[in-house]
Amino acid sequence: VFEACDEDNKGYLSREEFKVAVVMFGYKPSKVYIFSFIFLGLLFEKFLNLMSAKKAAQLYSNETRQIFTAFDVQDRGFLTFEDFKKAFNSVSPKLSERIIVEVFREVDQDSDGHISFKEFESATKYGQDEVSPVYFA
Repeated sequence: VFEACDEDNKGYLSREEFKVAVVMFGYKPSKVYIFSFIFLGLLFEKFLNLMSAKKAAQLYSNETRQIFTAFDVQDRGFLTFEDFKKAFNSVSPKLSERIIVEVFREVDQDSDGHISFKEFESATKYGQDEVSPVYFA
């Protein structure tokens, strides 16, 4: 993508070339985001790091959504305690119900008795500062 967008083989991307390259990766950047990286031209290594991190975050989010959907067997858009318990029992059948109840209460941040996707995603990201970059060649 970098080479395709570096039309003059300069070794860096201009602002417009960067916009095209980022969109080719399926990400629409804000003007502030573009400005913060383009004022001197974007080198290949920096471009690769930025796009790798964005792609890894996107893949992680899609994987989290798939796991949530698998647990949401009734397709309600949230997990009940029973959904949560079934998921835990399938993954770790020897885990006590007391532990499952404690985990459910911790993940159910708004204490409404349901776990939304947002709460589920937040729990899966707990303790992570940043998703590790995945490099695509």
